[in-house]
Amino acid sequence: MADSGQGIEELSERKSKILHAIIQNYLESGEPVGSRTISKLEGVSLSSATIRNEMSDLEEMGYIIRPHTSAGRIPTDQGYRFYVDHLMAEKDQEVTELKDFVIQKTEKMDKVLQQVAKFLANTTQYTSLISAPAVSKNRIKFLQLSQVNEHQILAVIMMGGNMVKSRLIEVKSILSGENLLKLNMLLNNSLNGLTAQEINLTTISRMQEQAGIHEDIVAEVLKTIPETLREDDGLEIYTSGATNIFKYPELSDAQKASTFISTFEEKGQLAELINDVQEQSANNPDSTGIQVYIGNESPIGNMPDCSVVTANYDLGDGVRGTIGIVGPKRMDYAKVMGSLKELKSKLSEIMEDARE
Repeated sequence: MADSGQGIEELSERKSKILHAIIQNYLESGEPVGSRTISKLEGVSLSSATIRNEMSDLEEMGYIIRPHTSAGRIPTDQGYRFYVDHLMAEKDQEVTELKDFVIQKTEKMDKVLQQVAKFLANTTQYTSLISAPAVSKNRIKFLQLSQVNEHQILAVIMMGGNMVKSRLIEVKSILSGENLLKLNMLLNNSLNGLTAQEINLTTISRMQEQAGIHEDIVAEVLKTIPETLREDDGLEIYTSGATNIFKYPELSDAQKASTFISTFEEKGQLAELINDVQEQSANNPDSTGIQVYIGNESPIGNMPDCSVVTANYDLGDGVRGTIGIVGPKRMDYAKVMGSLKELKSKLSEIMEDARE
């Protein structure tokens, strides 16, 4: 094996770029790559003559060879080593940047949702709740596998709404750069634009057949996707104004108040409410989007003296969340419904600002 550090020092930026283009093109086509092919690639602003000279140098240095009498070149083991070392370094940096990006955006969105819940509670003088945006029958936009270590691959999945999730997958051994690239191409060509529900047995069988000896890795990725896209995975709910209940005599006796506050602290029944709201909305796409639960109509079974008014906000690409107001059955419905309608129309814009 060629020493990767030595190879990196020997290659200029231009040679490195040409070698990268040769290897990537060869991995995709399986055919020897000529200077004319490289010159036509996007981002390459070099003449065929210049590229030929650089390819001659790369051949002398042992990174590429000319098979038989072909005018094109293919990578040597040394060339593959250079490519893989660079690729792994790039992927490590991408994973680090992606983690930082997700953390930063998540913290920003948390603050926005907390502020929205507080605003609603203060405006209406009732109790508010809002769920973080989650995926609903979301479609896969991009999938990237990166080798983390000898026994693990990181699968990063980007979905509609530019939401990103990742999972670690156990593997038996390190994959070559060429095989990892081929798997990434297979996964993206086969799964781009599909929901988890649309990945059927025909798709799975075809992908495993094309993956050959790596069918077990494809099987693990396909098994991971539904788990990764699961709608109720870590549903975040923000609340505010629970103590507003004490302003209404019919709700403020010790037992009712204790039950009410416990419900908003534990949030389990709130999650059931949100799931019911989103299911009702999916079944009635032509509705106004405002739902009113009065007393025992609510999925929150231990608050028969309360009414709940909810609305969904939609960020597109199947990404949506729910906002709600909980108060006494004698609440000012006109005011509450007006507040939710106004906030619903503005929340998509607010959330887009939070994600930029």
